[in-house]
Amino acid sequence: MTQQNVVVSDTKSGINRAVTVAQKPPTVPGGYISYPRSRRVLKNLENNGEQRINAWVDSMRASSPTHAKSNPSLAEEQYKSWILRHPSALDMFEQIMDASKGKQIVMFLDYDGTLSPIVDDPERAFMSNSMRKTVRKLARCFPTAIVTGRCRDKVYNFVRLAELYYAGSHGMDIKGPSKNSKFFKGKKAEEVLFQPASEFLPMIDEVYQQLVEKTKSTPGASVENNKFCVSVHFRCVDEKKWGELAQHVKSVLKEYPKLRLTQGRKVLEIRPTIKWDKGKALEFLLASLGFANCAEVFPIYIGDDKTDEDAFKKLRDRGQGFGILVSKFPKDTSASYSLQEPNEASDGLSSAFGGVETS
Repeated sequence: MTQQNVVVSDTKSGINRAVTVAQKPPTVPGGYISYPRSRRVLKNLENNGEQRINAWVDSMRASSPTHAKSNPSLAEEQYKSWILRHPSALDMFEQIMDASKGKQIVMFLDYDGTLSPIVDDPERAFMSNSMRKTVRKLARCFPTAIVTGRCRDKVYNFVRLAELYYAGSHGMDIKGPSKNSKFFKGKKAEEVLFQPASEFLPMIDEVYQQLVEKTKSTPGASVENNKFCVSVHFRCVDEKKWGELAQHVKSVLKEYPKLRLTQGRKVLEIRPTIKWDKGKALEFLLASLGFANCAEVFPIYIGDDKTDEDAFKKLRDRGQGFGILVSKFPKDTSASYSLQEPNEASDGLSSAFGGVETS
């Protein structure tokens, strides 16, 4: 494979880093994109009041399944049907490994709900020691990246593994291992540092401060500044108060047309309107490792949230590798396989990949 050095520059922040890639990484978006659906949602909320707020609350509820349906037998039948389409990754592990033979596996891992359990306080989403050992083992076998909506520095403090790639803020803040990587084909690894949305930092800080003030009146709500995006957590908010919280977010966001609203698992997220997401981050990291347009690579992405669907869809479009959804509940997903909870990834994948390592 022919490799070349590409310099990724960011004029706003002064970043200028060399990246060893096989082909040029995905182009950095030069302008903004329009999100008519999210803007339309906000406009409808403005014009139609309570009816539209209720519709938005329904959407928040659909993005955050946390309990079984009221009809247990129906829920069980739906799950059985779903698991046939998305079988356990542990049960299918040998088939996955057979499909990857002769190819370079690259691991992509979400953090919350994948490496750590979902907890009431986002500041205490700690990963277990056994999970950390599992991830360290993966990184010895394969290039391994954490791709998360969290601030990159915060996730690094949770994980504390210098040999990983970290893509924070849904891939808008990417950094490579702080020590040399053996996966750069014998060449000295250069630090990968990529921030396609640096110009939005002052705006994100403004919105964060406003949302902190606006949400003080909603018990249980918390606002997290994830550097290139703002997360409004409602996992501790009474469901009767979700409409009130939606109103607060709407009242702030309507003044910022260059920001868009997305939903995740018990979280509302405000992001810049650029063509960038976890799927784009996956592509960028593959290119940085020298695997752009390469048939001999096998990416595996494990995630639990709606925002991980961008990466699952990217793998499906590439026709390479697999997505694995961590969920106890049936969800519409582009992932091929499933795991029920983070402990399955820690216990099952640790022993499974131990076999790969020894071979």
